[in-house]
Amino acid sequence: MRYLTSLVESLRAAGCVFAEEEAELLTGAARDGAHLAELLARRVGGEPLEHVVGWAEFCGLRVEVGAGAFVPRRRTEFLVQEAVALARTGAVVLDLCCGVGALGAAVAARLPGGVELHVADIDPAALAYARRNVAPYGGRVWEGDLYGALPSSLRGRVDLLVVNAPYVPTEEIGLMPSEAREHEPLVSLDGGADGLDIHRRVAAGALPWLVPGGHLLIETSARQSPSTASALTSAGLAARAVTSEDLYATVVIGTA
Repeated sequence: MRYLTSLVESLRAAGCVFAEEEAELLTGAARDGAHLAELLARRVGGEPLEHVVGWAEFCGLRVEVGAGAFVPRRRTEFLVQEAVALARTGAVVLDLCCGVGALGAAVAARLPGGVELHVADIDPAALAYARRNVAPYGGRVWEGDLYGALPSSLRGRVDLLVVNAPYVPTEEIGLMPSEAREHEPLVSLDGGADGLDIHRRVAAGALPWLVPGGHLLIETSARQSPSTASALTSAGLAARAVTSEDLYATVVIGTA
């Protein structure tokens, strides 16, 4: 137990609030003592815990992540809840700006009747993880800029379009925790001057890909939700915002 106490002390000294839990996770991820020392040094050096151990817990799943990848946030589980409530058996699900594919994988995992899953992102490093995360659900992975990544055969067939695009205003990136600023790709954080550049692009292009009655669900902030909803309305979707006080999460839902 002495080595565990030493780990906890090192983590606590580095400012890790949940040092005991982190020590157990690092120990579980280490192959041997030398590897444990390496993992500890990375964590103490400021890398996100999820990058160090190689996975993040999301909706009860162990989602693979690693250096250079955006770490799924717990608040985004609210979007999964809302998407599943709208889903039907055999739905065509598209996770756009998918990162490591956590959203798509979680939706598919919660729909035992099965879905046709597609995920897309512009970042090849993130997609390397996404391929592994969506493989158990038969997910197909596409690389490119938003809808430009998708095959034409998907047009007009999407029942659920789930999106966790960046929505942090550029000038507020510097206020984010250093773990995010220094270790997650800027393309997954920076939403432009008001944070909603990608939201507007997603909304503007959504309608041709959705089935009649299909839904676009996009995570945003409570402060930005009126503007996100306005972008969806301008694109021809009926929009409404829903909020989880428990998860401090807001999702705007647009219906074709």
